[in-house]
Amino acid sequence: MTLTAPTYHVPVLLTASVDGLNVRPDGTYVDVTLGGAGHSREILRRLGPDGRLLGFDQDLDAQSNAPDDARFTFVRSNFRYLANWLRYYDAAPVDGILADLGVSSHHFDDATRGFSFRFDAPLDMRMNVRARQTAADVVNRYAEADLARIFQLYGELKNGRRLAAALVRRRAEKPVETVENLIEVVRPLIGRDREKKDMARVFQALRIEVNHEMDALHELLDAAVRALRPGGRLVVLTYHSLEDRMVKNYVRAGNIDGRVEQDFFGNRLAPFRAVNNRVIIPDEAEQTANPRSRSAKLRIAERVALPEDTEES
Repeated sequence: MTLTAPTYHVPVLLTASVDGLNVRPDGTYVDVTLGGAGHSREILRRLGPDGRLLGFDQDLDAQSNAPDDARFTFVRSNFRYLANWLRYYDAAPVDGILADLGVSSHHFDDATRGFSFRFDAPLDMRMNVRARQTAADVVNRYAEADLARIFQLYGELKNGRRLAAALVRRRAEKPVETVENLIEVVRPLIGRDREKKDMARVFQALRIEVNHEMDALHELLDAAVRALRPGGRLVVLTYHSLEDRMVKNYVRAGNIDGRVEQDFFGNRLAPFRAVNNRVIIPDEAEQTANPRSRSAKLRIAERVALPEDTEES
């Protein structure tokens, strides 16, 4: 059985992540990052005839990978709107939610989308081509201080201010409109020994800003608390420290700050219980076969019963 569109994306930690959902044959599940549909097809393989799976992806290209299965519903939308779509399809509460937050290989390998510094292309980086703002808009219109913040926060680049200043100087002469334009500005400010790594961080920072990825993840985690039934599973694959920290804090405390709240009796009010106390990473064989999996971290959490669950029932 083909588990994914082979030229689109290789699913990371496929078995471990779907195992983490603890799939019930008659359960309802959501894959909020359909991509090449590798995880979705494995979930469907484990579902029975009465099971149900919804797959989200905001990129139209992913729709061609949607499984032809009566139990599957494709939702072309950002997962930040999870609650709205579950209500629309009368699907809540659900038994499991899986999120693979990595950018599909398809996006990095598509020379026209501007996600990779390997190809010259318009500086786009939109996951959803219907969105208005592109990476070119960010580098040409943002204030210098905002550009510096993006590079420092989302790219974790210590020279974020210098990068921002250089871009502002360059755009005063002519717009920075292509990948090659951006590389010309950035390369002199990056050491040769770290060129690939730091260039990737520059592109990561702009991609996160263009697609509002951190805001979307925050909204997804909030929605997951309400969407999951007690005992349901949240499975999240992250690929950089900002995402992983947010997910780790939410699993631990029910908020992105990691602030644990207690009731009058000293009981934790966090809506999740960590299933794997130690983060799961790909083994050496998977990292060798799929180098893009090297930064992946898998966290699995189980929704615990809360007082409001009893009130709503």
